[in-house]
Order: sequence, then C-alpha cells, then structure tokens
Amino acid sequence: MNFFLIVLIKKIDHDRPLSKSGELDAAKVSQKLQHLGWIPQLILSSDALRTKETLKIMQQQVPDFLDAEVHFISSFYSIAAMDGQTADHLQQAICNYSRDDILTVMCMGHNKGWEEAASMFSGASIELNTCNAALLEAAGKSWAECFRTLVLASVLFPWVQEISSGLMNLEMAGEGL
Repeated sequence: MNFFLIVLIKKIDHDRPLSKSGELDAAKVSQKLQHLGWIPQLILSSDALRTKETLKIMQQQVPDFLDAEVHFISSFYSIAAMDGQTADHLQQAICNYSRDDILTVMCMGHNKGWEEAASMFSGASIELNTCNAALLEAAGKSWAECFRTLVLASVLFPWVQEISSGLMNLEMAGEGL
C-alpha cells in the first residue's frame, strides 16, 4: 500500500489563493507522481482554498486523479501544529475513509505538522517545503496494519530537474531530508 503527503504551505491563511509559482509546482508534482505510478485512489485534503486549487490543477494535468474518491477535511488545516497530533489525526482519517481495496492514498495539508507526521510514520528525519511530497510505502492487509510498517520511499520536489525519475532518492537527497 502506498501513502503520500503533500505539503502546500507553512503560512496561515485559509482563504489565500494559490500563487503562480504554486500553480506551476502543482502541475510539476502531479506529472512526476504520474510518471512514478503514484496515482491516488483516495484523496484526503485540507479544505483551504489553495489545497482545492492545487488538486484541481493536479486533476487537469493527470486525468487519472479524477478517478480518486475525494474528501475535504477542515481539521487538516487546523491540525498542522508540531505536537505529535498531526500523525495521529492523519492515521485516524485514513483508517476512517479508506477501505482495504484502496492501495494508494494522497493527503494534502500544511506544515509544520505534516513533515513531523511523515517523519514519525517513517522513522526518518524528513524536511518538507512547499509542494513537496513524502512518498511512503507499507505492506499489510489493512491500513491500520500498514501504519506499523511505513517506510520512506522518496521525497518528491517540484524543482528537481531529473528527467529519469523526477524525484530524489534518499541517497541523493542528503541535506533535504
């Protein structure tokens, strides 16, 4: 099962629209996810304006994203604090909204709590900036079981110019992780 977190922004402003650079980043990240075969079946997202705009761009760039079941969760906006609660909240939301036949879940939210959650889930120290994606993999028969085996597969950056894979592996990321 695959699970990935996309961090959108660190600033607090629920109704702020996506910037032009944010629009470009969303397009780049969605194309890279498609290239890697990380197409979500379930999308859980903050209800902030810029997350909705990001998702719309991703769906325009990669029509397969339109097939995903989507839920906008208001608490994903407010739970972005670094207090350990974000990871618990994300795990609970994924277990509540997913089914065992859903193999790939995308969660979209805000920092700093999201990078802390990715680090807690994977056991790796992960730094996520705007429009970065932590790609986590696990083996298990259920999502509840998978959370005990999550490992960091990669961190995806929209600005990385690698054509072969479009992502930075752990060995290449160095200071980015």
